[in-house]
Amino acid sequence: MGSISSPPPTLQPPTEISTDYLIIGAGPAGASLACFLAQHSLTGILLSSAPGPARTPRAHLVNSAALECLRDLDVSLYDECARLGNSGEPISHYRWCETMAGVEYARVRAWGHERATEYERVSPCVYMDFPQSLMEPVLLRFATGRGWNVRFDTCFRGFVEESGDGGAGGRKIVATVLDDVTGMEYKIRTKFLFGADGGRSLVAKQLGLPFTTIPGGGFAYNVLLRADLTHLMQHQQGNLHISLGLDKDYPFTCAMRMVKPWTEWVFVFFPKGPGAPNPTRSYEEWKEIAQELIGEAGIDVEILDVSGWAINESSADVISKGNVYCLGDAIHRHPPTLGLGSNTCIQDAFNLGWKLALVHKGLADPSLLDTYNTERQPVASHLVTESNNILRFDIELWMTMGLQPYGVSEEDRTRAKQLMASNTKEGREKRKAVTNGIRGLHKELNGLGMAMGQLYKSPAVYGSDETAPFQPGPKEALDPFQQYDPCTYPGRRFPHILLGSGTRIAGPLTSTLDIAGKGHFSLFTGIGGEKWRDAADAVKQELGVSVKVVGIGLGLEWTDTYLDWEEKRGVEEDGCVLVRPDFFVAWRAQESGDERERLVEVMRSILGRGKPKSATSNGVKANGTG
Repeated sequence: MGSISSPPPTLQPPTEISTDYLIIGAGPAGASLACFLAQHSLTGILLSSAPGPARTPRAHLVNSAALECLRDLDVSLYDECARLGNSGEPISHYRWCETMAGVEYARVRAWGHERATEYERVSPCVYMDFPQSLMEPVLLRFATGRGWNVRFDTCFRGFVEESGDGGAGGRKIVATVLDDVTGMEYKIRTKFLFGADGGRSLVAKQLGLPFTTIPGGGFAYNVLLRADLTHLMQHQQGNLHISLGLDKDYPFTCAMRMVKPWTEWVFVFFPKGPGAPNPTRSYEEWKEIAQELIGEAGIDVEILDVSGWAINESSADVISKGNVYCLGDAIHRHPPTLGLGSNTCIQDAFNLGWKLALVHKGLADPSLLDTYNTERQPVASHLVTESNNILRFDIELWMTMGLQPYGVSEEDRTRAKQLMASNTKEGREKRKAVTNGIRGLHKELNGLGMAMGQLYKSPAVYGSDETAPFQPGPKEALDPFQQYDPCTYPGRRFPHILLGSGTRIAGPLTSTLDIAGKGHFSLFTGIGGEKWRDAADAVKQELGVSVKVVGIGLGLEWTDTYLDWEEKRGVEEDGCVLVRPDFFVAWRAQESGDERERLVEVMRSILGRGKPKSATSNGVKANGTG
């Protein structure tokens, strides 16, 4: 028996550990990727240099497309997001005002509230305001509960790629990390490395990813504060309020964003131009500015946090090399206009997750992973361009409303403010220009097509059976930014359609998106399409990949309650629509015939396990973002 005074044994921590998947960054991109991999029973290590999940709200608007991805993980997770977030009336408007308590110039219904029925018809999920500080813990809890090792206070220092088989089961990438708590540096050997480490991504930098960058966006500030504005919001609810503050010669314009109705806010300060001063301010100075922009004496303001950020216009031309993949803000860096940043992060991860799972299990050739770059890079590039275009449009509208450049005299500021209400030709022209500008801003506030209208072109989409290139529906053709016409063209998002149960007399309607997904391919067919079930069995037997067959029609598993499936399916009843695990259409067959041979051939093509006999390109490129 050892003496009670004997020194404890010395435990030397390992200097190298191994994993299959190493994610750098625990924000929406990294945390959601861990969740999507966990959905396929794949685990790894998630590192973040931060001390914990986000403490400030940061990203906040979550759209239908991103929520569909989270809902696919677990409906209860989606329900938790809905419980913690805000939706409905509190986020229904976007306003322009002199101050929060002052004159209101205009407001518009936003985030689907202008066209609620249209939004409801394209997704089972509704927009919500769900700050990143609440989202990250939900995602991390899901991932850690399914085997992921999450380490905060851990700094990624760099990586090397070894030649040969790499040892340790083929893990060729060796990352060096530093534990900020103990000061210990160690190495992690991994098969795959993911850079979800934000706008200053070290992974992207070391990987040498080329970027297209337009300089000159300036520097903005987020000021998180607590102020009870409940009485001011009683008749003017909304989650974004643009305070023009025309009476003051501010070097900035402020967008006031609701965090918690109506007591917690983020005031976002955009510079008025490259020549505007940008000094460091104390909390007390920010408090004084916030009180002025609220515009009512006696309201207590408590500054909780101040953070600065660069207004970027930069997107990666290539988003992966070898077994290193970048996603989220690491590859698309832009202002928060359009509200698509974290939504795109989540969809980057969703696109990548199922492909990694199939490759990991030996069911797909590694070339399938190349389609991540092919499909998501155009989305990232388009998002960066349009987000900055919208910010420039915003600034132009603010100037039309009377906002003056920094340094303009008080006399000129007063004249510009009075012009909006003047009974003159110039005043009437100014008001008309403001009206037209606000109508134009519906692109930002109700951009359904921008959010949902992707069209993927890649080998993971089989388009050689199509007789013509993709043509959008009539509404989308007129305005692809605001309008979205769901369809089943290969490479498009599979339509949300409510179906009734064919096995019982009464029951709740179910979305096609709740029937598809869950990590599997799905094949939708109708009356006369029975042989597609045999074809799916053949795919399982020959390729080892499960294809869930879904029958829609009288006497089948599901009924076309509103006849929406008949309208949107794009094939005959006995044809089929093959849907990928990420809800995008992989292929469709206009009618039955040679079912087994055709489906096996298509699946081989998508999985990279042999080229089809007559494979050709869709010839269409991405036209949206998500």
